[in-house]
Amino acid sequence: QVQLVESGGGLVQPGGSLRLSCVASGSIFSINTMGWDRQAPGKQRELVAIITSGGSTNYRDSVMGRFTVSRDNAKNTVYLQMNSLKPEDTAVYYCWISAYTSSNSPVQNWGKGTLVTVSA
Repeated sequence: QVQLVESGGGLVQPGGSLRLSCVASGSIFSINTMGWDRQAPGKQRELVAIITSGGSTNYRDSVMGRFTVSRDNAKNTVYLQMNSLKPEDTAVYYCWISAYTSSNSPVQNWGKGTLVTVSA
């Protein structure tokens, strides 16, 4: 079984910064892609950023140049550095991984989410 736990959310003023972290644990053999989704109130969940096992990254247009995704493979951890935050970034942020378990089974799991609120 694989578990993901996010941390780092909170209340921040417009223009501020937050750093989200997500640690994966359990019967993990290897992690391929890691990423972050978000869901704002009354809206559909959307992909925010992804990072491959080789370190390639991709972002949705609205966060390009403001958000940075990174990973620490030794710690099975993915990060999302969010700068120049805007009120429209307010959402619950979910991390996810695409991995193989120790029994060589593919798995994709999501965390329970962490709330980011951008408000004056």
